[in-house]
Amino acid sequence: MLNEKEIVSRIIKEDFRAFELLVKEYEKLVFFVINRLVHDVQDKEDICQEVFIKVHKSLPKFKFESKLSTWIARIAYLTAINYLKKYRANQQSDYPENIDNYHFTDDNPEQVLTRKNASEYLNNLIAQMPLAYRTALTLYHLNEFSCQEIEQITGTPEGTIKSNLFRARKLLKEKIEKDLKNEPI
Repeated sequence: MLNEKEIVSRIIKEDFRAFELLVKEYEKLVFFVINRLVHDVQDKEDICQEVFIKVHKSLPKFKFESKLSTWIARIAYLTAINYLKKYRANQQSDYPENIDNYHFTDDNPEQVLTRKNASEYLNNLIAQMPLAYRTALTLYHLNEFSCQEIEQITGTPEGTIKSNLFRARKLLKEKIEKDLKNEPI
């Protein structure tokens, strides 16, 4: 685990080895945040690079008011959101108006599970969710951020995050239960 203040001060003094350590420490976090939001592999790589360029340029402004990981995750999240706004403006909205009646595809779960393992099946379900739900699930369950940290990262109120987590879990549960009922014994 890195000493955040030491590593930041070394990077500000243009210690490129320190920045390399920072990238190695947080590259998985950045990728996980971006991976749930952006689907094109080349775009994911470009956005990850852009995130670390922004981190490097902004480090002198970092005031240690939050954890370094939270700050970096926020930069990754905002960079991915800006990408989506810029390049997906002509595509259908990621957040349907009738969210309470939102449904997944009706792919046969047996076919899905035969082609993929259970983890990939679950990732597929999460990928079909609205952006706000995907983000909340990913940051909370996969990156293990608290609701307060997710609020700092996304700028979304904590109550909304909790609501998104509740609704996302409910959607996952309903879809999995439906798939299990339709599965032949």
